[in-house]
Amino acid sequence: MSALSLHERRALVDREDRDFPLSWQSWLLGLNRTGLYYVPARLSEEELLLRRRIDEIHTDQPCYGSRRMQAALSRGGVPVSRKRVQRLMRDMGILAIYPGPRLSAGGESPKFPYLLRGVAIDHPNHTWGTDVTYVRLKGGFMYLTVFLDWYSRYVVSWAFSDSLAAGFVVEALEDAFRIARPRIINSDQGSQYTSTLYIDRIRTESESIAISMDGRGRCMDNIFTERFWRSYKQEEVYLKEYESPREARRSTAEYIEYYNHRRPHQALNYQTPWEVYSGGTARKVNIK
Repeated sequence: MSALSLHERRALVDREDRDFPLSWQSWLLGLNRTGLYYVPARLSEEELLLRRRIDEIHTDQPCYGSRRMQAALSRGGVPVSRKRVQRLMRDMGILAIYPGPRLSAGGESPKFPYLLRGVAIDHPNHTWGTDVTYVRLKGGFMYLTVFLDWYSRYVVSWAFSDSLAAGFVVEALEDAFRIARPRIINSDQGSQYTSTLYIDRIRTESESIAISMDGRGRCMDNIFTERFWRSYKQEEVYLKEYESPREARRSTAEYIEYYNHRRPHQALNYQTPWEVYSGGTARKVNIK
């Protein structure tokens, strides 16, 4: 069972089986059972619509901060205070929660430079990008993280969660390390990526893996991951109305399978991400 990825193991869970409790299923599959009992948070219709509009604007304009987001909402006929916009964007994982001057009484917060400016990426597993995005459900929401190979645009791994705690990012990282190890992993400076849990897992895997982080206010430092989010939202999420976390996982798994193996990319000379990741036509990605 350990050979299966996290999302493959979660897909085996049957919440309707009265003879085989979730506690037993989670133990056999090696899953955290807390997440299996998750019920989407109940939102008012007004808040649900506001979150949906913020998500749509952010997908189209990922560099918008709370001030410009508030202006865009107001121009669209949705008057709302900037303070509320800031709160919702933080709750949705859109405004990164940056580390303060200290993560604990005993040490400075981790700070990693952006390593990719001017770098030529010319082979798979040179650089992975990772990020977290908000995924709307009918009456609720979840969060999705991916690890994306920048050279090929191949989604190496992914995981869902009902919270922004670092655990599900590390679970996705574990799945990714079962496939390969990159030279560089790039992320924003959000709390998941500055956590000891995340950083120690990378360092335990290999001291040769460099950690790169976007600069503050530089949303396009993670441009290839942002492009994947746009494709995923426009081609999958916004066309669906997920009834449950299980449906969101199942449908997302189907989309990523399609994206990786059957969706040709113009930037990849109309090859699929898997064809390039597994040894397709040589190319070079230059990061500006």
